[in-house]
Amino acid sequence: MVRKVLFTASTYSHIVNFHLPYLRKFREEGWTVHVACGGAPMEIPYAGRVIDLPFEKSMWSPDNFRAAGLLRGEILREGYGLIAVHTSLAAFFTRLALRGLEGRPRVVNMVHGYLFDGSTPWLKRKLLLGAERWTAPVTDLVLTMNRWDYGTADRYRLGQRVAQVPGVGVEFSRFDGVPPDSRGQLREKWGVQPDAFVLIYAAEFSKRKSQSVIIRAMERLPEGVWLVLAGEGALKEECRELARKLGLEGRVLFPGQIRDIPGWYAMADAAVSASRSEGLPFNVMEAMYAGLPVVASDVKGHSDLITEGTTGLLYPYGDADACAEQILRLTESEQLRRELARNAKADAGQYALERVLPQVWGEYAALAQREEAAKKA
Repeated sequence: MVRKVLFTASTYSHIVNFHLPYLRKFREEGWTVHVACGGAPMEIPYAGRVIDLPFEKSMWSPDNFRAAGLLRGEILREGYGLIAVHTSLAAFFTRLALRGLEGRPRVVNMVHGYLFDGSTPWLKRKLLLGAERWTAPVTDLVLTMNRWDYGTADRYRLGQRVAQVPGVGVEFSRFDGVPPDSRGQLREKWGVQPDAFVLIYAAEFSKRKSQSVIIRAMERLPEGVWLVLAGEGALKEECRELARKLGLEGRVLFPGQIRDIPGWYAMADAAVSASRSEGLPFNVMEAMYAGLPVVASDVKGHSDLITEGTTGLLYPYGDADACAEQILRLTESEQLRRELARNAKADAGQYALERVLPQVWGEYAALAQREEAAKKA
């Protein structure tokens, strides 16, 4: 078997944010590492070659089918032994490129959260699930991150083998040793009163992340509660306008994409999330490790990380009133905040990169070894 691996994703940033430790591990094990992705170009360490693809967010964009054609040509030329696909869009079009290809590479589909669940409208769910079932014949291994996704992949046989892993691992070390003056300095810089109760939600501004739910919840919370919405995205200005319309612009901050997330978590009192669905979200795991109590929508991914009343608080997706009620519970009880934060930090350790990487690498390596053995037989 050729020891050459290809990682694909819809964006450069996805690879950079989540998979560099795995690119490094493959390199250390003697593999040639290539990456194929789209979006804004970024430097990708450990990749011997980066293939720029014309991926577009719109599923049916002609550019995505062109990307599949380009990928098929590269796969035929390079002779990869293993392909690891990531993000729903890139996973589909990479596997589309492999359909009908004789002697194709082995394929691992790491599911960062299926974009459907039991509450998804029937037609959308049928289309998305249908796409996964259609590409299952060229999927040797499915790696899922939460119970619902695992159950779905197993039930519908979306790959020859299905396994569950605890995410891709978080490098928690950067949250250790945060300067003690970070809290006060950031609050002073952004005009936040020392005694304010600060919520933070770090996520891309998108329909799925549903920042508008948290903004509407703020309308029901006391004046002393502030909200930090960190990140960029297509709906950022829409959310900013909603905050202005509700008279909340003074208490809702939009700092953009922030690099010093540990410092911002140090200045906050709690973390929130309003997402429609998740795989196993970094922002929640990081907040838990940072010692913040978390209030999150009760959806797959969140409910895998949070045990209601023990490691965090959950509320029905989209319910701004229920979200506000859970946040009020935190503002009114220091004891509850401390208990949730203590339990969450203790629980977060299982998602540390040094514990997760060996598990995920073990799945990659086992598939490669099985293929090598089959080639020799």
